Amino acid sequence: MEIYDIEVKTIKGEMVSLSNYKGKVLLIVNTATRCGFTPQYKGLQELYEKYQSQGLEILDFPSNQFANQAPEQDAEIASFCELNYGTKFQTFAKVDVNGPNESPLYTFLKSEKKGFLTDAIKWNFTKFLVDREGKVAGRFSPDTPPQKLEREIEALLAA
Repeated sequence: MEIYDIEVKTIKGEMVSLSNYKGKVLLIVNTATRCGFTPQYKGLQELYEKYQSQGLEILDFPSNQFANQAPEQDAEIASFCELNYGTKFQTFAKVDVNGPNESPLYTFLKSEKKGFLTDAIKWNFTKFLVDREGKVAGRFSPDTPPQKLEREIEALLAA
């Protein structure tokens, strides 16, 4: 199995294949609207504005698995992000990132890049960087600000 075999649900409830992103560098993030890391949306949007024309796509997967920090409905989450942080990148439907109902995407990502001491996603704003061939190139903790990923993003875009 590869990342491009996975289908995910859009904010509008439609299933789409990640094969739509073949040839792109992907930054995949599990997010929440009421988290101490929520201001990272600003940095994510800045990366998107700077590198989207070169092939970067940011895929936002809200998750309410950590301290009920994304209780809103999908449309409310997308609206919150756009109004408060000006996000233009793709926000998908809420997912579980751990446990029996976890998204197949997160099962795949975690199998490709193990976390420190555990494979489980520890908190909101864990980030995965995927190269143009669909290989998971990096996993970054929630406290890694988006700007700290610029060097890795630039290298993958140039490859």
